[in-house]
Amino acid sequence: MRIRDFTLTTVFLAIILLFALTPIGFIHLGVIKATIIHIPIIIASIILGPRIGAFLGLAFGISSVITNTIAPTLLSFAFSPAIPVLGTSQGSLWALFIAIVPRVIVGILPYFLYKFLQKVLAKMKSNLKVSLFLTGLLTTVLHTFLIMGSIALVFHDAYAQAMKVDSVLGVIAAVLTVFFTNGIAEATLAAVATAVVVPPLLKIAKK
Repeated sequence: MRIRDFTLTTVFLAIILLFALTPIGFIHLGVIKATIIHIPIIIASIILGPRIGAFLGLAFGISSVITNTIAPTLLSFAFSPAIPVLGTSQGSLWALFIAIVPRVIVGILPYFLYKFLQKVLAKMKSNLKVSLFLTGLLTTVLHTFLIMGSIALVFHDAYAQAMKVDSVLGVIAAVLTVFFTNGIAEATLAAVATAVVVPPLLKIAKK
């Protein structure tokens, strides 16, 4: 069991790092770009448990800090304390919170959410796939909400400057735009992938 879990953890970690440190982890959908880096974490949490899920989420968070430091973008100040916050000359340690904490939660939540949905939907014939689909969907929605909500709350002025808005309503509109474009696309991808990939892996894990 330990050898199997260690092997699967290593495989998932390799996939996460590959996705995070290369363009493979991002899918261009017209004018938006969706990430699939969180999907292996959701799958690993369901199969291997919340501890390993949290570890993989931590790895995702750290890789996010690294990539935003090495190749900064407009919003990299929200993910790396080494990047000056817009309108200032220094970075913020709050960037570590935003980059890491939501990703660790993504590694913990799926395990418990899946177990809960299995009990609630126990009478349904296809409860396994429905539970997995909803787990992937809801976890990703929460992840997007935590990331964007934290950025808007902690870096309100800098985010408003980056999005070129000058009011609270403008910031809210910008956050909702991201949520209903990238967020929905990512949630759909995660839901489908979780429902398709997890069942055969669960069979292997039970052997």
